[in-house]
Amino acid sequence: MTTKRLGLIMNGVTGRMGLNQHLVRSIVAIRDQGGVLLSNGDRMLPDPILIGRDAEKVERLAKRFNVERWSTDLDKALAAKDDTIFFDAATTQARPSLLTKAIEAGKHVYCEKPIATNLEEAVAVLKLAKAKGIKHGTVQDKLFLPGLKKLAFLRDSGFFGRMLSVRGEFGYWVFEGGWQEAQRPSWNYRSEDGGGIILDMVCHWRYVLDNLFGEVESISCLGTTDIPERFDEKGKKYTATADDSAYATFRLKGGVIAHINMSWVTRVYRDDLVTFQVDGTHGSAVAGLTDCVIQARQATPRPVWNPDEKRTHDFYADWQKVPENVVYDNGFKEQWEMFIRHVCEDAPYKYTLLEGAKGVQLAECALQSWRERRWIDVAPIEV
Repeated sequence: MTTKRLGLIMNGVTGRMGLNQHLVRSIVAIRDQGGVLLSNGDRMLPDPILIGRDAEKVERLAKRFNVERWSTDLDKALAAKDDTIFFDAATTQARPSLLTKAIEAGKHVYCEKPIATNLEEAVAVLKLAKAKGIKHGTVQDKLFLPGLKKLAFLRDSGFFGRMLSVRGEFGYWVFEGGWQEAQRPSWNYRSEDGGGIILDMVCHWRYVLDNLFGEVESISCLGTTDIPERFDEKGKKYTATADDSAYATFRLKGGVIAHINMSWVTRVYRDDLVTFQVDGTHGSAVAGLTDCVIQARQATPRPVWNPDEKRTHDFYADWQKVPENVVYDNGFKEQWEMFIRHVCEDAPYKYTLLEGAKGVQLAECALQSWRERRWIDVAPIEV
């Protein structure tokens, strides 16, 4: 039983997601716990090299988290034979070319989503990975949230009976950048730079819906650009050309209807930044990022509609919280451990680049639906 080194090339860790979720809460946390335990008792200890364009920023991060290696030269890092996994969390537009370069160098690849801005590029990367025989994965983080894991538990236990519908609410107010600093980078609001909430979020809804409620068969979507002008990181005003709100309805295999509102221009009046209500013949549930409440049919009250009288009943009190019987690890870290086991001992792994391509496909279908003002069927991806 030995501890073995696992060389990782981590690109894009100076950004919010790459830094917080992937470097700090995943790889550094895995390193500090002594590595990933394999089935034979060995441990794989990640040894990352941080890659970025800003040498000062990357070096500062490396020192802060006791990472020995950093560089601004990605080509040199990819040429190193003793680093076996390439990870990317940089901009979406650059991802296909970066993944292609890494795959050509023989690296296993793991990346954030969307894996591309269009399906053609996503499929091309997927085909190349299959042809080269490397292992590949796409981050599907929301499936590992405690709230959604509780929904999966309820589904598997038969709590819902026959599932009927899913209603999702996602979003918050992203400041325009003029009078308060924006919480998201300015490229998110420029379509020419790969921005837009449809491309950013519909890829999430694809894997959430497919894995929890039924495969997506068709979509109807409307997008809007509600804030036409914003301010970039240097305080310069720019025209927002990408959608910042969208409203999508999905038909799922098995008959479930899902509707999800998503917006960066809404103020939160709900239990969490994202909530899903699932209604079934035997019960309903509402889940956020961590918590989940349920109401069984036997405990469902009998409301009487009377618009002439003020409601005094506390409907929230009729719901029961799903107990915290399980301790949940960070979802990004958990998926990293799964992918490392997949690479190192060929453990089963389903969240491949194909799943990433499905997300890009659904985003394209959503944009087409908005553009053509009609339902769009979602076809199987041929690879």
